[in-house]
Amino acid sequence: MVFGILTATAACPAIIGTTEAIRHGQKKNNREEHRGRKYHLTVSLLKRSRYSAQFDGSYIVLKHNKLYVDTRRDAREQFFPATANYLPFPGKKEVWRKAGFAGGEGFVTMINDQRFLNWVYVDKRTHEVKYGVRAEAEPQIVGPWDCTKMERRLTFQGWEGFIAVQEEDGDDMWALYFDVADDGLTEEGQIGTQKKRMLEVEVWRKEMRRDYDDALQERTERMEMREELGHTVE
Repeated sequence: MVFGILTATAACPAIIGTTEAIRHGQKKNNREEHRGRKYHLTVSLLKRSRYSAQFDGSYIVLKHNKLYVDTRRDAREQFFPATANYLPFPGKKEVWRKAGFAGGEGFVTMINDQRFLNWVYVDKRTHEVKYGVRAEAEPQIVGPWDCTKMERRLTFQGWEGFIAVQEEDGDDMWALYFDVADDGLTEEGQIGTQKKRMLEVEVWRKEMRRDYDDALQERTERMEMREELGHTVE
């Protein structure tokens, strides 16, 4: 009887360890699945101002290979909304790790109804947030992109430095920039030296509505993955 109790006591840490490992694996899988889903992007102003009602909840859209905050209320011309998710950028994971970043990946967006993807990046000279094919993105600043601990707000290189700029007076399409050097985009030749209206914004991930095609595609991907892993698809 004593032997049985001792055996159970000795086995207890191993059981707890296994349980915790399983829970950790489940959490990791759930987190990866969550990060892999595509999201629209919306904004809110970092500081309340007379522009708050105009900006809060506005969508980020794609136009001429740049990302814009669309604050128009009666838009006639429609632009494709940023429809983004994380994706490892080839050859960058180890580079970012050595640079001291805790995590993060590349970032992609759908650019049309055919679901073509482009990389999202920050122009290394102007600090505009743009999108393009890999050949266009690779020479620029491609990441790492991540999100805050609650998996809501978008981050770039570990922090939130997004700025909306009204490039043309009266235009309700505000270009999205990232203040890489945290200097108000005031390096030589940058937009911060040109007396444009600039507002600090937070970028939020807004989960897309899931339709039948999305659900069918997910099921198909899961079945293909099970087959690759050698499981029987029931």
